[in-house]
Amino acid sequence: MELLHCPSAIPVRNCTPKFTNASKNCANLFGKRLNSVNLGSILVKILDKNAGRCSSGVVVNARSGDGGGLETGADTAIVVEKPPAKPSLFEVFDGYPLPFGATSRDGGVNFAVASGSATSATLCLIRLSDLPEKRVTEQIFLSPITNRTGDVWHVFLKGDFQDMLYGYRFDGKFSPQEGHYFDSSQILVDPYAKAVVSRGDYGALGLEDECWPPMACMVPSLTDKFDWEGDLPLKFPQRDLVIYEMHVRGFTRHESSGTEFPGTYLGVIGKLDYLKELGINCIELMPCHEFNELEYYSHNSILGDYKMNFWGYSTVNFFSPMTRYSSAGALNCGLGAIDEFKCLVKEAHKRGIEVIMDVVFNHSAEGNENGPILSFRGVDNSVFYMLAPKGEFYNYSGCGNTFNCNHPLVRQFILDCLRYWVTEMHVDGFRFDLASILTRSSSLWDAANVYGKSVEGDTLTTGSPLSSPPLIDMISNDPILRGAKLIAEAWDCGGLYQVGKFPHWGIWSEWNGKYRDTVRQFIKGTGGFAGAFAECLCGSPNLYQEGGRKPWNSINFVCAHDGFTLADLVTYNNKHNTANGEDNKDGENHNNSWNCGQEGEFASISVKKLRKRQMRNFFLCLMVSQINYFRWDKKEESSSDFFRFCCLVTKFRHECESLGLNNFPTAERLQWHGHAPGLPDWSETSRFVAFTLTDSVKGELYVAFNASHLPVTIALPERPGYRWEPLVDAAKPAPFDFLSNDLPERETAIQQYAHFLDSNLYPMLSYSSVILLLSSDDSA
Repeated sequence: MELLHCPSAIPVRNCTPKFTNASKNCANLFGKRLNSVNLGSILVKILDKNAGRCSSGVVVNARSGDGGGLETGADTAIVVEKPPAKPSLFEVFDGYPLPFGATSRDGGVNFAVASGSATSATLCLIRLSDLPEKRVTEQIFLSPITNRTGDVWHVFLKGDFQDMLYGYRFDGKFSPQEGHYFDSSQILVDPYAKAVVSRGDYGALGLEDECWPPMACMVPSLTDKFDWEGDLPLKFPQRDLVIYEMHVRGFTRHESSGTEFPGTYLGVIGKLDYLKELGINCIELMPCHEFNELEYYSHNSILGDYKMNFWGYSTVNFFSPMTRYSSAGALNCGLGAIDEFKCLVKEAHKRGIEVIMDVVFNHSAEGNENGPILSFRGVDNSVFYMLAPKGEFYNYSGCGNTFNCNHPLVRQFILDCLRYWVTEMHVDGFRFDLASILTRSSSLWDAANVYGKSVEGDTLTTGSPLSSPPLIDMISNDPILRGAKLIAEAWDCGGLYQVGKFPHWGIWSEWNGKYRDTVRQFIKGTGGFAGAFAECLCGSPNLYQEGGRKPWNSINFVCAHDGFTLADLVTYNNKHNTANGEDNKDGENHNNSWNCGQEGEFASISVKKLRKRQMRNFFLCLMVSQINYFRWDKKEESSSDFFRFCCLVTKFRHECESLGLNNFPTAERLQWHGHAPGLPDWSETSRFVAFTLTDSVKGELYVAFNASHLPVTIALPERPGYRWEPLVDAAKPAPFDFLSNDLPERETAIQQYAHFLDSNLYPMLSYSSVILLLSSDDSA
């Protein structure tokens, strides 16, 4: 206790602490020591000489007329003794406006976040152990004078960050009609956070059964090092990629995976050799950014379990790997999840497998006006989301909100995020979900906002498609990102369909949805698709050649996460999503499927044989198209027939120079045929497509697809001195569907067709496909 000298001093103990609290709050608010604060008629003097801290005693000068039961007349000093204030854990400095996020430097951590509309900002430090209880360890009030540069709030701290997390509180208008949702009671996730921590275990509710338990951000450290062991990008030519779309949790979660860490990044590592055997040289990870699987948590009365957001297309933070996809969970404040993701990338690269991320920059988990305030909405809603004039959310994503991608601050955010994943996490590229949203104009779009000057006749409204969207321009010409794989899902839920027309700068590829639809229609035997099917086999030159792009700009696929799996595609005519309690309202309706004669899994032996044949037809179609993308949804044992077929056909594709051309095939290399050589049938009734392709490694290939319900005997092109030998016949039972060189009965199987081949003929069953190769005719 410190005593001030005055004519009459009266010690007082256990006085109400409201004076102390008031003085402390004021000191923190302004970020500096207060010598005196006038609180009504009471003058509180702070004796502490340390800036921003309250002393162990205060003096109240009471004068005549002040009342309150104090002696009137002469000046009276009242000395209040109170417990010592808790010392601050941190030294506080002004900080730096760049880079955004939390950055270790100069023996401390710099925090910087942009919010132009906020009137105040507070940095909240939270111990990991305190997070579930929603206890804040320390709050740092940021001065609008010393801790703000332009629209950026910043502060630099030195101290003990062990097991420390952070978040922000922002204050300002709460006026949805003006686009503002500031709420100082909410602790927000930093948009630039490198890890977000909430619950440690996947699917576990928070305290009090919360579906949205508190979240906070990892504080980085200079000691956080990862041994990349010299890892470098593989830089495979895109024409050579065979991409496997993977859900990290679903890939190994089932007990049959036999992995030590099922459903995690480490679990995937344990199965990389399996993918390598299958012929995969690139995996595309379905969303691995932090999301909340409990977002739609509710009871499923059909199965008696609870619904979860399994896919993860509802991002909370774009810089952070999903912590509950790691075996470490929330340990080490999320650093363990970062290291496990890096380990997955490193181990994939060791096996010659690239890693592409599915990124969802079209919307976030905050939904529409009824959604939670988690991060972007509370930081600066009118910047991050595409808003109508009265604050309503545009919904081109179909998920409640639309990211304001072409706003200057947002496009810089997206660019920074992509660079981070390439430079720090070593990923090889990105598949952009609903990428057409990235081409739409931002809220309050005007040319001066983007180009620095107005453009005559520019009357674009919010959400209008842009011919040269600034975000795509920036990504395409960025010296780091232009070397990564850039793949657009070239449509959105607002009706903007850009397949073949996505702004590309010569480097973007597209999910070719037209390939998917055409191949499904032709293979199941729908008439009128022979010509379109032939275009698909050539890399869709009708879509990409005129714009100067190549066959590899078309990412061909038959099945992906949307709609039916490959097994469903040949088993059902209609979707039957009843077990999840959604009354069959969810999922894709436009599947172009065929059940091969009977609906459902319980079918006759003949139908099941036809289904297997159709699956081989679809797979073979992908492998002889000019660029490939597939998903083999149903994992089977390594000894299975279909696994063997996939491995051998994929290996064959890798060996063929002609199946991954850098340019569209011309007549010098490619010839089309019908039931007779050189006579293709492109009529509306045709269900047969065949071609020969010159290959510098294999010599020449003959490939044919018979999508008719009738068998046919085809005449093969004459090649004097050579004879055609079957390699692949999807109509044959395993192992004769692929006559590999190590097959013991190979010569016997070929001899069974000798009487046809001697006459330059080959019989094809209905719904079948074949590959034949030339060999020397020793009898000639």
